[in-house]
Amino acid sequence: MGLYIMRLNEVKTGEIVKIKNILGGPKSRFFDMGLVPGTKVKVVKRAPLKDPIEIEIKGYLLSLRSEEAQYIEVEKNENINTSSSIDKRK
Repeated sequence: MGLYIMRLNEVKTGEIVKIKNILGGPKSRFFDMGLVPGTKVKVVKRAPLKDPIEIEIKGYLLSLRSEEAQYIEVEKNENINTSSSIDKRK
């Protein structure tokens, strides 16, 4: 039980996390795609070699390379229901 801080590329398929911080990379591009602190994302699936990662964010699907996802710090609350869908508003 608790709160875990990790990178988006470390999140398992089906898990829902909240973006905590963008640590580098193309920050303005991430913001343009809706990857902003406070937003919940769900890892939907991964390619066979773990790259790219498909996430659901604000009601749409987005694919990111693992190299890009490592710049996105997220927090995982162990109590979040992994079967629920993402709120399209935030």
